Amino acid sequence: MRQLQRQPLRARRSAIAAVCLATAATVGLTACGTESGKKDRVAAAKPKGPFAGMSGGEIAEKAMKTTAGAKSLRISGDVADAETGLMSMDMALDTGGRCAGTMGMGEQGSMEMRIPGRTTAYLKYDEKFLRAQSKGEPAADVQAAVDMLANRWTKTRTTSEDAKEISGFCDLDALLADFKGGSVARRGGTTTVEGTPAIKLTESSGKDKYTIYVATEGKPYLLRIDTTTGGGKPETLTFGDYDKPVKATPPTGDVVDLDELG
Repeated sequence: MRQLQRQPLRARRSAIAAVCLATAATVGLTACGTESGKKDRVAAAKPKGPFAGMSGGEIAEKAMKTTAGAKSLRISGDVADAETGLMSMDMALDTGGRCAGTMGMGEQGSMEMRIPGRTTAYLKYDEKFLRAQSKGEPAADVQAAVDMLANRWTKTRTTSEDAKEISGFCDLDALLADFKGGSVARRGGTTTVEGTPAIKLTESSGKDKYTIYVATEGKPYLLRIDTTTGGGKPETLTFGDYDKPVKATPPTGDVVDLDELG
């Protein structure tokens, strides 16, 4: 019986990996943009205001360097996945291996996670998620997993098959390692992102177009990236809660220990 309960969990790992890879790809491509042409190192007429005299590329590089120095942050928004469509996420993570938040797969359900360190992961799946990621398994096995696990906290080692991908994404040091390289972004106007004054930058890589928002008050952190591929609807990732504690308190009460199930 325990073996039947475990099969659907193994099936869902590809969905988690897709979110992690898509997020890293968005950040990485933007950080080292490949737009053709020379870098606009000298801003036209040396504009006044935020980042006066700096080109778009210089501002983007400054934002990436500043963001890479953060001890914690929160990432929320949508990323595209060819298999499941638009996937959503809202995750807070830090350099100590702590993270907490949710991931959603649209009509294919969602999951919640809390990882208070580098050893144990607490995960909770809704019924849609379990059923969608168990497609192809015997109906009785899927129903058994749903009855036991749906909307119920589980725990497992961060190195287990059920948690290693998401635990890897919770490594903020590894994620921020992609915040490097040059940029050929162009300056745009000023605006606000969730109440924070920002400057807008634009950049492209092949058919992908990016709009990057950088804080103009306080530290020049990255605030948002909008990505448009082939003229489609923009996907948005928002960054915030820099250097704030990550609330990843382990759940109490009814928690299923997946490692004890075998």
